[in-house]
Amino acid sequence: MDLNEALEIVGATDPGMVRSNNEDSIASDATSGLVVLADGMGGYNAGEVASGMATTVITTELQQLIERQPPYAVEESTGKTQAVKMLRDQIAKANTSIYQASQSQPQYSGMGTTLVVALFYDNRMAVAHVGDSRLYRQRGGDFKQVTKDHSLLQEQIDAGMITPEQAKLSANKNLVTRALGIDPSVEPEIHEYDAMAGDIYLLCSDGLCDMVSDEDIGMALQTLGANLRLCAHQLVQMANDNGGRDNVSVILVRVKHAFPAPKGFAAKLAGWFR
Repeated sequence: MDLNEALEIVGATDPGMVRSNNEDSIASDATSGLVVLADGMGGYNAGEVASGMATTVITTELQQLIERQPPYAVEESTGKTQAVKMLRDQIAKANTSIYQASQSQPQYSGMGTTLVVALFYDNRMAVAHVGDSRLYRQRGGDFKQVTKDHSLLQEQIDAGMITPEQAKLSANKNLVTRALGIDPSVEPEIHEYDAMAGDIYLLCSDGLCDMVSDEDIGMALQTLGANLRLCAHQLVQMANDNGGRDNVSVILVRVKHAFPAPKGFAAKLAGWFR
């Protein structure tokens, strides 16, 4: 189904104030209800290559799959939606592509990327992530972080070794415990949530959340959310105003109205033309 009318999507990416090249990569396709953000790592331009491979592989493959199989269809054997299977399979494919390139080409040795992907379908959203790129949700007056970082800091918080407040001051902010392309396989974390009209979703690299507090990010969405393009550029500007020590990328998605899957005869009719 075409979600162009149901979703408004805006993205912005910037090298920041310190780095000369941008190793982040973003991609979106409102028709498929798909948004992808990756934050690359590695020497020279290797991080840029890894993040670009991740967004390209996942976007291209998922667009083709969604044309053939609706993401809201349920697998009888597992009881899970096709969306979850699609995300898991294509992230695995992207991981393999990056890993093989890093193994076969010395200039790309050790490259990898974090990733956050959101797929919208049938008044729902599936989010998959690897590493510390995040997804937040603004619903009414409530702003919350939906994903949980795969990072050393988060493990220390979970173990009670440090508090979230202490984590904000830590020098270990960039130590991720999972990333695409580092190992032959990777396990993404995938969850499904209800999506409601009026929701605004923010996908971002750590270049935003390391430089701007959650409170200030939430305030920006609350006050500027009516204009997503202005809001996206304001978020980037806030990160840069606070030092911009890393590349900063954001994707904002507004749910304009409900987008239920076609039911009954309409669904069958759509299936005939797939």
